[in-house]
Amino acid sequence: MKAEGIKMEKLAQRYEGKAKKVYDTTDHNYYWIEYKDDATAFNGQKRGTIEAKGVVNNKMSALLFEYLENNGIETHFVKLLSDREQIVRRLDMIPLEIVVRNVVAGSLSQRVGKEEGYVLKKPVFELYYKDDELGDPMVNDSHALALGWATRRQLDDMQDMALRVNELMRALWEKAGITLVDYKLEFGVWEGHVLLGDEISPDTCRFWDRETGEKLDKDRFRRDLGNVEEAYAEVYRRLREALDNV
Repeated sequence: MKAEGIKMEKLAQRYEGKAKKVYDTTDHNYYWIEYKDDATAFNGQKRGTIEAKGVVNNKMSALLFEYLENNGIETHFVKLLSDREQIVRRLDMIPLEIVVRNVVAGSLSQRVGKEEGYVLKKPVFELYYKDDELGDPMVNDSHALALGWATRRQLDDMQDMALRVNELMRALWEKAGITLVDYKLEFGVWEGHVLLGDEISPDTCRFWDRETGEKLDKDRFRRDLGNVEEAYAEVYRRLREALDNV
């Protein structure tokens, strides 16, 4: 195949994570990603399978990265290869997650004493250190700078991009009849620039139906609500319709 005019082939598997397999390619600058149907929750304490999850997450991430790229957000996405595979730029990942919250849900409800569904007056941005053994603890800018996880410029770039992503995503999902409750973003460095990486999917976002409040994301798996596969498929269907009307 070709990516950005460069021919490459799939090589050995470099890494297998909770949701994806990562392969080297004949071009050192790129990875070959394969999305899986495996599902985990609560730091791996709950495990299962969501049929066709890998297909939905792969295709949805590709659509959303293209949408964001078309609106000025640089991402790692290069090319969709198949239902489960895509090519991405090989980023030097920053070991931090940014969680953007528009509505109180999940752990935030417990921390601030507000019921799920409380609409925040402005988006909340949270930093988490990516470390499975530590449970991905919440940290702040001072921790990130003191421990060398990111530079001041990188933190500023990540937060600026997250704010822009939030504006673009909320507008898009509103067209789909979905409330973008919260979501996580991961970033890495490519040729000195901070780019958006990882994925954007029902695994990494909370999506609620705007009319009914029905959960259409991984919380259906976490909370044993049932109809998980149907919820993922419905979100993907609505996204495609919304993008057709952008």
